[in-house]
Amino acid sequence: MSRSTAQGRAASPDARTRDGLANGAKKRVAAKAKPAPDAGDPRLRRVIIEGVRPEVDGGRYPAKSCVGELVIVEADIYADGQDALAADLLYRAGGGAWTRVPMVELVNDRWRAAFPASQMTAYFFTIEAWVDHFATWRQGLAKKVEAGQDVALDLLIGAQLIEAALEHAPAKDAEPLRNAAAELAARTTVARRLEVARDPALGARMRDAYDGRLATRYERELQVQVDTPMAAHSTWYEMFPRSASPDPKRAGTLRDVEARLPYVAGMGFDVLYLPPVHPIGSTKRKGLNGAVTAAPGDPGSPWAIGSEAGGHKAVNPDLGTLADFQRLVHKAKDMGVYVALDIAFQCSPDHPYVREHPEWFKLRPDGSVQFAENPPKKYEDIYPFNFETPAWESLWRELLSVFLFWMEQGVSIFRVDNPHTKPFAFWEWLIGEVRKVDSGVIFLSEAFTRPKIMYHLAKLGFTQSYTYFTWRPDKRGLVEYFTELSTPPVADFFRPNVWPNTPDILTEQLQTGGRPTFVARLVLAATLSANYGMYGPLFELMEHEPREKDSEEYLHSEKYEVRHWDIGRPDSLCELITLINKARRENPALQSNTGLRFHDIDNGQLIAYSKRAEADVVLCIVNLDPNSTQSGWVSLPIEEWGIAGDEPYQVHDVLSDARYTWTGPRNFVQLDPRVMPAHVFRVRRRAGESGWEFQ
Repeated sequence: MSRSTAQGRAASPDARTRDGLANGAKKRVAAKAKPAPDAGDPRLRRVIIEGVRPEVDGGRYPAKSCVGELVIVEADIYADGQDALAADLLYRAGGGAWTRVPMVELVNDRWRAAFPASQMTAYFFTIEAWVDHFATWRQGLAKKVEAGQDVALDLLIGAQLIEAALEHAPAKDAEPLRNAAAELAARTTVARRLEVARDPALGARMRDAYDGRLATRYERELQVQVDTPMAAHSTWYEMFPRSASPDPKRAGTLRDVEARLPYVAGMGFDVLYLPPVHPIGSTKRKGLNGAVTAAPGDPGSPWAIGSEAGGHKAVNPDLGTLADFQRLVHKAKDMGVYVALDIAFQCSPDHPYVREHPEWFKLRPDGSVQFAENPPKKYEDIYPFNFETPAWESLWRELLSVFLFWMEQGVSIFRVDNPHTKPFAFWEWLIGEVRKVDSGVIFLSEAFTRPKIMYHLAKLGFTQSYTYFTWRPDKRGLVEYFTELSTPPVADFFRPNVWPNTPDILTEQLQTGGRPTFVARLVLAATLSANYGMYGPLFELMEHEPREKDSEEYLHSEKYEVRHWDIGRPDSLCELITLINKARRENPALQSNTGLRFHDIDNGQLIAYSKRAEADVVLCIVNLDPNSTQSGWVSLPIEEWGIAGDEPYQVHDVLSDARYTWTGPRNFVQLDPRVMPAHVFRVRRRAGESGWEFQ
């Protein structure tokens, strides 16, 4: 030992005092620790975890995500006092091992973390949080250093915390932690010891060495069902095969649908949805426009399923063969289009099930089978299944086999007719069984019913759901409804699929609003929702004549007769549909619902909203008045988009190809519905002299 060092130590009474205080503190702590409390006692766990999201009905049902998405998890995490906290998100795919992700504190005790949904399976997650005594110590140490106080004793306390943590530290961290504790307790300069205390690597090692017995684990393991990307973003086109013939003198077939594929794919649709393709019954067949009595040659409704030619596992001979259907499915996939099939669990009186399994139906006192009714309407051409039959198990198994049969033919997307009229337990079981065979199958729920029932079906496993968009013509209704659909808790489990028309729904606004209304509803549907569809060719040809006044039924409805369509008509919306679907493919912002935000615009007939996905921003402004030019000033959150208040930026209208340079958050717009009732702008910042881009 050098003289200078010895003299330096001898001349430091503070060091002796500090050592004495430290030894005394150790003795007092040891005395109080006898007998030692049980560190596993739950009463010692000080952290509270609540308000976890996504959590659907207390974890009873899974939240929804898609492959390639980040699952964002948030929770309220807090404890008594002012101690620093730490929290981890734990997640696993299926039955795999847990992976930990540190959570980040936001504001007001809200914490967040995320994990990637990389597999099409069920993911499980939970949260663990604890009082981080070392982080608390470092925060206090920093304050004392800033205040100019003596921290020599505090550094010894830090060394003690590290030594105590060695019991719980991973083996790889043991030696670095011992070295750090030794340096904090060594008689080196305070500056050097502070450097050790502040080392980020030390903080990370101490975080990993927490005492798990004192950590709070959230009481539930929550589930996220991860689906195929098409579950989150798809573009549907519905058509009747029997109306696909180019020859007005004959009905269409599946081969005619195959010939129509380039038209459908060319407009940018990736799902071709067909109504039931099964044999149609003759008994009590509906006539044209839904007439109770059919005339000779009337084809009947495709939803009156079953005849001597077969039932739910057969193809209507008028449309072709099962081989034709298989060929259509494969040809469509070659063009990037998936065939979706309508599944309607009801039977014509001529269905083989009625003869072979009368126990699956309700019998009336006279021995006849109970037909479907919605008084005063009678649907005598269809029999509903009796899901309360004592033979329910055989019925359930048979109906499951219908899905499995069509999956064997290459179908992976199903539109389910009126699922709200069948038991919830049945759907939860059936969808679960189908997922065991193929977890990528998509189920679209056609349940135009009360909101709670629609939402419950989504919780049970339906991938997508029809919505009330069709009956939301005004600005207030659209803003309120899509705000509800795009924010938690609904957004955690409900995926809207938005349709401006269906074979059953021709709204009053489409009947009276002309081309401007068709265009406006197209833009709204395609941009408000990541999943949307249309019933064509009626939509692009703007078919708008109702069966009678105050009716939403089409006159000469395809549900009851064969139609012929001139898809090459010059007034068709085909070109506009192609442009809007191209924008959906090219802009990630339009492929999700989470980035939807409505903006103030000082005109009640104009609706303004944007979607954002990282650097991609799409701004839409739609004139809801089909008769008059409307104008207004729109206010935009440009700073959130990374644009300074005085920085010029470009808005490029993908519908007209017009480009405008705007500055500031407030700008003027004017829309003449006779020219174009909507703007769909891509927002771009200036990128040097070469052009514009958002970055």
